[in-house]
Amino acid sequence: MIDPELLEILACPENKTAVRLAEPEEVEALNARIRAGGVTNRAGESVEEIDGGLIREDGQFLYAIRHDIPIMLIDEAIPLESNVQE
Repeated sequence: MIDPELLEILACPENKTAVRLAEPEEVEALNARIRAGGVTNRAGESVEEIDGGLIREDGQFLYAIRHDIPIMLIDEAIPLESNVQE
């Protein structure tokens, strides 16, 4: 779990906007899509299941949390809109 004080100071490394902790339902939905295949990060690499995530204020990207560590790298961000399967 992310310390609430840390969460207050974390920001998207690309545009410096706030991030929020992803709800468990959002994490599970993304993990279900990851298990189904085809979810990639901004660098175009396949994404492995995540423990949690931080969602950028505009809802466009999720930064994965693995082993209680937020991965706040632009190329590692998971685009939420483009990964939605219709």
